[in-house]
Amino acid sequence: MLTVKETVTRYGKVKLTDEVIATIAAVAASEVSGVMGMSSKRVTDGIADLLGRENLTKGVEISSDGDNVFVIVNLIVTYGARISEVAKEVQQKVKSHIQTMTGLRVQRVLVNVQGIRIPRALKS
Repeated sequence: MLTVKETVTRYGKVKLTDEVIATIAAVAASEVSGVMGMSSKRVTDGIADLLGRENLTKGVEISSDGDNVFVIVNLIVTYGARISEVAKEVQQKVKSHIQTMTGLRVQRVLVNVQGIRIPRALKS
């Protein structure tokens, strides 16, 4: 479902779709050390898939109540990273980026760690 958030300024209207907000959230989360990538969980088999750059927003769910935004981020963490610290930094960064770029209030950022991946360097 495509939701549009509309803000009226003295210069006119600004409209943002959930896709725009999800992109901001996905890029912000991807910048955090320890995040291997975004993931999407397939309902059919429950396997977490690591998403490429072109599918980043499929790992983010956005809902809103007026100007209040609620975000769910699904991600894969790098093996050896402190999951609680990674999740906390993702929450802070996602909230900050969305609020700074859109002016919307982020009420909650829920982080779902869908899996852990071992970096190629450790596999060898």
